[in-house]
Amino acid sequence: MHEDQPTALTPVQTAVLESVAPHTRHDPYRAYEVLRAAGPFVLGPLGTQLVPGYREADEIMQNPAWSHAEESELLHPNSDVELPGSFLWMEPPDHTRLRGLVSKAFTMRTVEGLRARTEQVVADLMDKVLAEQEVDLLESLAYPLPLTMVCELLGVPVDAHEHVRHMSAGIARGLDPDALLSPEELAARTTAVHDFTSFFGDLLAERRKNPQDDLISRLVRAEAEGARMSPTELLGTLLILVVAGHETTVNLIGNGVLALIRNPDQFALLKSDPDLAAPAADEILRYDAPVHLTTRTARAEITVSGRTFQPGDAVIVLFGSANRDPQAFPDPDRLDLTRYAAGKKTNRHLSFGLGLHYCIGAPLARLEMEMTLRAIATRVAGFTLHQDPPPYRPNLVVRGMSALPVHVRPEETR
Repeated sequence: MHEDQPTALTPVQTAVLESVAPHTRHDPYRAYEVLRAAGPFVLGPLGTQLVPGYREADEIMQNPAWSHAEESELLHPNSDVELPGSFLWMEPPDHTRLRGLVSKAFTMRTVEGLRARTEQVVADLMDKVLAEQEVDLLESLAYPLPLTMVCELLGVPVDAHEHVRHMSAGIARGLDPDALLSPEELAARTTAVHDFTSFFGDLLAERRKNPQDDLISRLVRAEAEGARMSPTELLGTLLILVVAGHETTVNLIGNGVLALIRNPDQFALLKSDPDLAAPAADEILRYDAPVHLTTRTARAEITVSGRTFQPGDAVIVLFGSANRDPQAFPDPDRLDLTRYAAGKKTNRHLSFGLGLHYCIGAPLARLEMEMTLRAIATRVAGFTLHQDPPPYRPNLVVRGMSALPVHVRPEETR
């Protein structure tokens, strides 16, 4: 008998590991299924409880007694660089103050004013896609659309767009727990944050001298008018607007196209009714979320689904799992572009979060996805996927493909 023989992992322990393993990044949903069946809370990494079910995730994210401010310390305890202080990781009153300064740029009314510009950018990109036909759809469409829109909104010069993308990619990977990052990835995050701080620090200084009609100039003006925004807070606000403003939408577009390719009946439905593009965007957000998890820390004694949490107890809320919970969504593993159509009653997806930390850029992301789906519905006859599953980035938090090579068949003009 071997006394030191390792103990075999239970199916639930295996599922916990599988949910974060690089080799399952293309499909973590089978692991999520096991976690949901295990109960409302499952012991996870970093001394946390995983929250895989919809009811508990919904309750926790809506309750302001659960704080988001500890996420940086929880996931990045050994970071040698401090990510600039974004309102994403703050609670009131600082969260309220900083979010209020940028919220006007992302209201439904303001974003609707960007519809024509978004449609034009999509049309120009689609012209090139249809002319080339053999493309990496991430490079040709999914990246340039949201990158162009957020850079124009902020006021980033055109010749700096690619530099912003490169910095943002390093930071997006660095949002994953430090324990999952290699020394090279940690170093790349450090470099990206320093580059970001330097680039946007210079741009802020330039806008103080020569204000323009852009969001950076408006933030600088608010700062000058006594809005109590520190330089670090200003840089942190820009960081989250840039990273969340395009990295997540890249994944949303990529995931959506892949889902349409794999579900030809739904692609045909969208082509038959392009007005489904808006509700289809929400179904794709539910079906294959671009962000898969977030954290919350109890600020008081809180009981959820019979479990009592003490102040300081942390949980990891699994958006991607909650969005596929059969207790909340009938036939959750099926893509149904009509699920959020007008007149239908269904639970909201959790991909934009809830409560105080609901995604400020949600209206813009929805608009960009709607315009993309409309263009696909009216101009693309079909796609041929060259590799299934496509290659995925190692990113856990901001999850998506690293490439989506396809052949695109143009719709015949009549």
